[in-house]
Amino acid sequence: MNDIHNKENTRETDIRSYMLAIVIMGIFTFIFLCTEYLYVNRISGNISENKTVLVQNYALGVSALGFVLYPVLNRYCKKRYRKLWLIVISAISLFGILAICQSDTYKVILIAGFIVSLMLGMFGSCVFYTAAHLIKDDRYLARTAGLGYVLGILLQFINNNLVLLEMLEAIVLDICLLVLIVLLIKLEPQHTFEGIKSRQVNEASYVKVKKLGIVLILLIILMSCIFSTLDNAVTLVHAAGAFDIGQLPRILLAVSGLVSGFLFDLQDRKYMSLSMYCMMLVSTICIAIFKFSGPFLAGLIVFYLTAGFFVVFFSTSFMELSLYMKRADLWAGLGRAVNNITAAVISIGSLKLLSMGTNMFVFIFLIGMFIAVSIVAVLYTFQRQQLIDEIKEEKKTELSVQEKIKIITEQYTLTPREKEVFYQLVFTEDSIQKIADRLYISKRTLERHISSIYEKTGMKSRVGLINIYNKQ
Repeated sequence: MNDIHNKENTRETDIRSYMLAIVIMGIFTFIFLCTEYLYVNRISGNISENKTVLVQNYALGVSALGFVLYPVLNRYCKKRYRKLWLIVISAISLFGILAICQSDTYKVILIAGFIVSLMLGMFGSCVFYTAAHLIKDDRYLARTAGLGYVLGILLQFINNNLVLLEMLEAIVLDICLLVLIVLLIKLEPQHTFEGIKSRQVNEASYVKVKKLGIVLILLIILMSCIFSTLDNAVTLVHAAGAFDIGQLPRILLAVSGLVSGFLFDLQDRKYMSLSMYCMMLVSTICIAIFKFSGPFLAGLIVFYLTAGFFVVFFSTSFMELSLYMKRADLWAGLGRAVNNITAAVISIGSLKLLSMGTNMFVFIFLIGMFIAVSIVAVLYTFQRQQLIDEIKEEKKTELSVQEKIKIITEQYTLTPREKEVFYQLVFTEDSIQKIADRLYISKRTLERHISSIYEKTGMKSRVGLINIYNKQ
């Protein structure tokens, strides 16, 4: 009965963790997208559509700095000050959003937008890191990221249709920001920067994890070149007022986010990169539609459908990778950072490409991107599957180790804490102080546990404990 009760409690805890992860990612997505949309609308009234696109992309680049700045502050800021600086960046964001909405001066709107983008980047990094730590079982990681994205899009859709005044929209954004900061303060991991699975990989596998991270960054950069060019094409039309995009096409984003989340999770995400590769091919066709004077509405629908897949893909991929990283707070939100910084870097070249009179360069660009993405996607898919297989084998070995530890625990009536200490003494060569730090206990408390273990087992050294383990 106790086992059944414990399983039910574990299941309820897992569901609650998934729901919290979806909520914080959804609120952040809503705030980020609505702020970006508000910023573009406010800035486009003062400058040309080409400059509007540039400013939008530069703001995304600034937000990428925020994504990278968060783990730096998280590492060097003392624990008691972390909540304080989260409150500070929240306050700066609140006033920045109000400044964007109220000011009629171009420079004020420009600077306020950049400051808010930097703060939201820091929030985003914290959100993805917290979400990755909430999810203990990553079987449903993609659908969690997808549902979070869907929630954000739906909130934006409701907001844009019900909140018609810009000032009122700014107030709604500020309220949501306050809700988000309260959740982050309550849920943010306090004890470790490591991914929850980082200790399941040995040193050789960890080197492969880092190499996979480099390949993934390169893949997202290449894909971002395509999707940022698409986004720039849509923003140009929106800023010029040549086509009323409206709100209904955004529902396509929600649909694609939902479908991609469930599709990617099939077979432990074995076919995730292949599915995304197919969507990328469709998006290259979309660029051709925009450039070669095809029906804009058709291109717009394709863009929204593929864009949702891309967001869920890079969010899921980097959150998955962060679970095995020793600096999870850096890697969890790196997908958004890489996408945003790429958008900023290629913005000028992208605009020149879209404004060229000849189609030859566009054709060369599409062929080049197709070849480059194909090569890197195959490399990433192969390395990821190889790494996953290796980790599974290591896990099987670890299970047999745990079975031996369980037998020893029952044989010598070790307490749960003594069981942990026994494991550390047998499988590490660390000093007593290092083991105490790892288990979050004092050195004196650890020494008492060791004395108890020696007394129960009749041993007087770590070598004796190792011999007990090897005899099992």
